[in-house]
Amino acid sequence: MSHFAKIESGIVTQVIVAEQIYIDTLSGTWVQTSYNTIGNTHKLGGTPFRKNFAGIGDTFDSSKDAFYAPQPYSSWTLNNSTCLWEPPVDVPAETEPKKFYEWDEENTNWKEIT
Repeated sequence: MSHFAKIESGIVTQVIVAEQIYIDTLSGTWVQTSYNTIGNTHKLGGTPFRKNFAGIGDTFDSSKDAFYAPQPYSSWTLNNSTCLWEPPVDVPAETEPKKFYEWDEENTNWKEIT
């Protein structure tokens, strides 16, 4: 069995587990997706498939043959290799004791959560 995403106007509206023979009986556009793929890397060392596992609300870009999530902030850009969104500033390096950060879109930077 495999995972398949239903695509409507370029957006994932449903994800199911099924056999290809069943998918062939359904109407609409269904595209296979891999649960083990994220950021164009296969978690188990296999071949990555369509950059990321599809989620409801994600975009399927047929020209990239890739799934990617909605843009989280307007300042973030899509990495074309991984199809993951990246902030314009890296998250601060880990420290001891561990600190936690959240994105501050107004200042386009990370702020510490206190």
